[in-house]
Amino acid sequence: MARNPGRPLSPHLTIWKWGPHMLVSILHRATGVGMATGGAMLFVWWLSALASGPDAYATFSRWIIADDGTGGLPVLTTALAKIALIALTWAFFQHMATGVRHLVLDIGAGYELKTNRMFAQLTMVVSTFLTIALWGWALTR
Repeated sequence: MARNPGRPLSPHLTIWKWGPHMLVSILHRATGVGMATGGAMLFVWWLSALASGPDAYATFSRWIIADDGTGGLPVLTTALAKIALIALTWAFFQHMATGVRHLVLDIGAGYELKTNRMFAQLTMVVSTFLTIALWGWALTR
Protein backbone atom coordinates (compact mmCIF):
# COMPACT_ATOMS: atom_id res chain seq x y z
CA MET A 1 0.00 0.00 0.00
CA ALA A 2 1.46 3.37 -1.01
CA ARG A 3 1.80 6.11 1.59
CA ASN A 4 0.00 9.37 0.93
CA PRO A 5 2.71 12.08 1.19
CA GLY A 6 0.06 14.62 2.19
CA ARG A 7 -0.61 12.83 5.47
CA PRO A 8 1.66 13.24 8.49
CA LEU A 9 3.76 10.38 9.81
CA SER A 10 2.76 8.97 13.16
CA PRO A 11 5.24 9.96 15.88
CA HIS A 12 7.20 7.18 17.53
CA LEU A 13 9.25 6.83 20.69
CA THR A 14 12.53 7.90 19.11
CA ILE A 15 11.09 11.34 18.33
CA TRP A 16 9.82 12.20 21.81
CA LYS A 17 12.20 13.48 24.48
CA TRP A 18 11.67 11.59 27.75
CA GLY A 19 10.34 13.78 30.55
CA PRO A 20 8.77 13.54 33.99
CA HIS A 21 5.30 14.07 32.54
CA MET A 22 5.71 10.85 30.53
CA LEU A 23 6.94 9.00 33.63
CA VAL A 24 3.99 10.04 35.79
CA SER A 25 1.57 9.16 33.01
CA ILE A 26 3.00 5.64 32.86
CA LEU A 27 3.16 5.46 36.67
CA HIS A 28 -0.50 6.47 36.88
CA ARG A 29 -1.49 3.46 34.80
CA ALA A 30 0.96 1.10 36.52
CA THR A 31 -0.08 2.12 40.04
CA GLY A 32 -3.74 1.73 39.12
CA VAL A 33 -3.17 -1.80 37.87
CA GLY A 34 -0.88 -2.62 40.80
CA MET A 35 -3.36 -1.40 43.39
CA ALA A 36 -6.24 -3.21 41.72
CA THR A 37 -4.35 -6.49 41.44
CA GLY A 38 -2.38 -6.48 44.70
CA GLY A 39 -5.13 -4.95 46.76
CA ALA A 40 -7.74 -7.34 45.40
CA MET A 41 -5.56 -10.37 46.10
CA LEU A 42 -4.84 -9.22 49.64
CA PHE A 43 -8.49 -8.34 50.24
CA VAL A 44 -9.75 -11.72 48.96
CA TRP A 45 -7.18 -13.55 51.09
CA TRP A 46 -8.25 -11.55 54.15
CA LEU A 47 -11.97 -12.16 53.47
CA SER A 48 -11.49 -15.88 52.94
CA ALA A 49 -9.42 -16.13 56.13
CA LEU A 50 -12.07 -14.19 57.99
CA ALA A 51 -14.86 -16.40 56.66
CA SER A 52 -12.96 -19.63 57.31
CA GLY A 53 -12.82 -19.19 61.05
CA PRO A 54 -10.44 -18.26 63.85
CA ASP A 55 -7.67 -20.70 62.90
CA ALA A 56 -7.49 -19.49 59.31
CA TYR A 57 -7.53 -15.87 60.44
CA ALA A 58 -4.77 -16.57 62.96
CA THR A 59 -2.67 -18.04 60.15
CA PHE A 60 -3.35 -14.97 57.99
CA SER A 61 -2.43 -12.69 60.87
CA ARG A 62 0.76 -14.59 61.58
CA TRP A 63 1.90 -14.38 57.96
CA ILE A 64 0.81 -10.83 57.20
CA ILE A 65 0.39 -8.74 60.32
CA ALA A 66 2.92 -10.01 62.86
CA ASP A 67 5.25 -12.93 63.31
CA ASP A 68 4.77 -15.37 66.17
CA GLY A 69 8.26 -14.85 67.61
CA THR A 70 9.57 -18.25 66.57
CA GLY A 71 11.66 -16.86 63.71
CA GLY A 72 12.05 -18.53 60.35
CA LEU A 73 9.74 -18.09 57.40
CA PRO A 74 6.97 -16.07 59.13
CA VAL A 75 9.49 -13.32 59.99
CA LEU A 76 10.57 -13.09 56.36
CA THR A 77 7.04 -13.09 55.01
CA THR A 78 5.98 -10.49 57.54
CA ALA A 79 8.83 -8.25 56.39
CA LEU A 80 7.89 -8.87 52.74
CA ALA A 81 4.24 -8.15 53.54
CA LYS A 82 5.21 -4.83 55.13
CA ILE A 83 7.28 -3.95 52.06
CA ALA A 84 4.32 -4.84 49.84
CA LEU A 85 1.97 -2.74 51.97
CA ILE A 86 4.39 0.19 51.84
CA ALA A 87 4.54 -0.21 48.05
CA LEU A 88 0.73 -0.28 47.86
CA THR A 89 0.61 2.85 50.01
CA TRP A 90 3.07 4.64 47.73
CA ALA A 91 1.08 3.47 44.70
CA PHE A 92 -2.09 4.90 46.24
CA PHE A 93 -0.52 8.28 46.95
CA GLN A 94 1.19 8.40 43.53
CA HIS A 95 -2.07 7.51 41.79
CA MET A 96 -3.95 10.12 43.82
CA ALA A 97 -1.39 12.87 43.15
CA THR A 98 -1.31 12.10 39.45
CA GLY A 99 -5.11 12.05 39.42
CA VAL A 100 -5.14 15.54 40.90
CA ARG A 101 -2.61 16.58 38.24
CA HIS A 102 -4.88 15.19 35.52
CA LEU A 103 -7.85 17.00 37.05
CA VAL A 104 -5.94 20.29 36.85
CA LEU A 105 -4.99 19.52 33.25
CA ASP A 106 -8.63 18.68 32.45
CA ILE A 107 -9.74 22.16 33.48
CA GLY A 108 -7.23 23.60 31.01
CA ALA A 109 -4.47 24.72 33.37
CA GLY A 110 -0.87 23.57 33.67
CA TYR A 111 -0.07 22.96 30.02
CA GLU A 112 2.91 25.33 30.00
CA LEU A 113 6.08 23.25 29.73
CA LYS A 114 7.71 24.46 32.94
CA THR A 115 4.47 24.17 34.91
CA ASN A 116 3.73 20.72 33.53
CA ARG A 117 7.26 19.48 34.31
CA MET A 118 7.19 20.97 37.83
CA PHE A 119 3.74 19.54 38.57
CA ALA A 120 4.82 16.08 37.33
CA GLN A 121 7.91 16.14 39.55
CA LEU A 122 5.81 17.39 42.45
CA THR A 123 3.53 14.35 42.23
CA MET A 124 6.51 12.04 42.77
CA VAL A 125 7.83 14.12 45.68
CA VAL A 126 4.40 14.40 47.35
CA SER A 127 3.64 10.68 47.03
CA THR A 128 7.01 9.72 48.51
CA PHE A 129 6.68 12.24 51.35
CA LEU A 130 3.13 11.13 52.21
CA THR A 131 4.18 7.47 52.19
CA ILE A 132 7.12 8.14 54.51
CA ALA A 133 4.96 10.31 56.79
CA LEU A 134 2.15 7.75 57.01
CA TRP A 135 4.42 4.77 57.66
CA GLY A 136 6.59 6.76 60.04
CA TRP A 137 3.48 7.59 62.02
CA ALA A 138 2.10 4.02 61.81
CA LEU A 139 5.33 2.29 62.84
CA THR A 140 5.89 4.54 65.85
CA ARG A 141 2.51 3.67 67.31
